[in-house]
Amino acid sequence: MRTAIGVDLGGSHVTAAVITDDGTIHRQHEQDLEDLRYDAVIAALGETIGAAIKDAGDAIVGIGVGSPGNIDAETGAVLYSPNFGWHDAPLGETLRKKFGVSVFVGNDARCATLGEYTFGSGKGTKDFVLLTLGTGIGCGIVAGGQLVLGNKWGAGEVGHHQIRPTDGFACACGKIGCFEAQASGTGLIRHAFAVAPSFPRSIMLDVDRDKLSSKKIRKAAQAGDRHALTAWKNFTADLSIGLANIVAFVNPEVIALGGGVSTAADFMLDAVRGPVDALTTMVPKGTTQIVVAQLGNDAGQVGAATMAFRGGLGTGDEAAA
Repeated sequence: MRTAIGVDLGGSHVTAAVITDDGTIHRQHEQDLEDLRYDAVIAALGETIGAAIKDAGDAIVGIGVGSPGNIDAETGAVLYSPNFGWHDAPLGETLRKKFGVSVFVGNDARCATLGEYTFGSGKGTKDFVLLTLGTGIGCGIVAGGQLVLGNKWGAGEVGHHQIRPTDGFACACGKIGCFEAQASGTGLIRHAFAVAPSFPRSIMLDVDRDKLSSKKIRKAAQAGDRHALTAWKNFTADLSIGLANIVAFVNPEVIALGGGVSTAADFMLDAVRGPVDALTTMVPKGTTQIVVAQLGNDAGQVGAATMAFRGGLGTGDEAAA
């Protein structure tokens, strides 16, 4: 059985794992990132990847790295990453020189999609979308059995299509009412504050603004708190608009919801399935399944390793040969 190193590089930590080509994670190493300058991140990658390679023992096929940002999937260069403030960072080249093995770098959401498509809720489909709902919204699209990368590796940035361009929240990208601004974990928090004046006695208002999390709001909504339920209703309404748009854009068999917000599971699915069907017009209603992603936080590492096994982000049989 072949072995590769799958790396999930985030804005706060890096995780490297020993992964076999059946998608099984054998060992993991994690390190927090306190300094996001390029050299500091490379040092952290060196330690975690080095420890994983030592654990692997036998020769590895290569290293796959999922990184935030716009990534040149051919060279592994990070063309732009707002998370790190990098421009044209030669991540793939640096790691190839450091470890002397094949290194493949892809956008973290696209890597997670490859992992979920190959070993999780997308297995057996040809048209699949993964949405990761966290601080922002990450996305990857598989069409006809191929991961869609786009002309300049930017396909899948659905978080920045506008769903409320005149009355929505300001997005970090500079636009108003982006899907990410409205329907991410951050969006749920913003919905809670937006409706707060209507609930002056809400227990959630006793929490410092920077300590109110999407998880707390979701749990309060599940417990029947009126403030939280109103925020949740507005949040899931916006999420449903974006999901219905995705159905119209790519007509997938399955849309899987991952990321921290998706831990709401049936509470979330029950809130969006009906509205998405109601908003679906040009394809038969109910033909896109909306499910919770199966691999959870492991999808990025598994997908990055799969990228290494396949020699790139392609998902077709020819890429696996």
